[in-house]
Amino acid sequence: MKKFALLSALLGLALLPTANAQSGTPAKPVQVRLQLKWFPQAQFAGFFVAQAKGYFKAEGLDVQLLPIGDQSPIQTVSTGAADFGTTWITDLLTARQQGLPVVHIAQLFQKSGFTLVSLKSSKMTKPADFKGKRVGVWPSGNEYPAIALMKKYGLTTSLDSTVSNPSVQAVTYPFDPSIVFPDKVDLVSAMTYNEVDQIVGLGYTMDKLRIFKASDYGINLLEDLMFTSQKVLDDKNFKGSGLSGREVAARLVRASIKGWNYAVKNQAEAVNIVLPLCGNTCKGSGTRADAKGHQTWQMAEIAKLYNSGPTLSGRAGYLDPAVYKSNVTLLKSLGILKTDPAAGAVDYTIWQAATGKK
Repeated sequence: MKKFALLSALLGLALLPTANAQSGTPAKPVQVRLQLKWFPQAQFAGFFVAQAKGYFKAEGLDVQLLPIGDQSPIQTVSTGAADFGTTWITDLLTARQQGLPVVHIAQLFQKSGFTLVSLKSSKMTKPADFKGKRVGVWPSGNEYPAIALMKKYGLTTSLDSTVSNPSVQAVTYPFDPSIVFPDKVDLVSAMTYNEVDQIVGLGYTMDKLRIFKASDYGINLLEDLMFTSQKVLDDKNFKGSGLSGREVAARLVRASIKGWNYAVKNQAEAVNIVLPLCGNTCKGSGTRADAKGHQTWQMAEIAKLYNSGPTLSGRAGYLDPAVYKSNVTLLKSLGILKTDPAAGAVDYTIWQAATGKK
């Protein structure tokens, strides 16, 4: 009888599935590569918190957070060098237009942090005053918010090769405002959470600056979102894990949102989690060249972009269809998009599976 019981127990163990039947967690953590849209900094605090707090691990995921600098995460995800990524909505939709099957799965920042900054001494007080000025812009699709803002006020830029006498001279620069501001440009592109503080560090205190927030002028082109490839979503057995690509995506989104919610509510702790991961890009510049000070500024500003729109009603990560439609309409008016994106550009089912909400 005892032998029969032992044999039955061993047989039962042999028949156990590779994932825990009760929790659904894979027996072995699933390797996931998440491509970030810059170097490690508080801009990605929610992901680092999710990693440090074990939120990814609890979902059965072993997530590697990949830095990229000024390259596009679209390329690494579409080629399979990364499984998921973060980027801006303009990057994603223009990539779709070019035939790359990348898919939006969660919207983390609900408000644009893009600004144009000038010295108050320049006497510019409204976008119409940009006429005849030099504007510092970033390359690789990051110039679109500036172009959209100027087009709204009837201004043309030197970035448009079809315009013979543009009203604004665009000066492309590689993300460090000290290279061009204020000697080579009258206005400079700056994110609220990063370059604005760098400019302050150059000795131009906030009372000396005029900050034109794109969102204040109706230009709210959404930024940090999560995306993947259609290939990942269609994978029935992601990396042999026994989970589909969709299941992995939902787990990743769920853990990431949990990390973001914690980071925003516990900003000082989130900054301390980020700091050991930071390189020189996390120090700010000039008189503000202090990693903790700059990352504390960044975390506070990032929290404002996250805590907006759907997040305020308990729907963090949700892409508001009305905002998405307005973004598409704006990009079409600029000629950046030729037609409406295909329905497959956004997959709401991942967010629904991650949050249990409709």
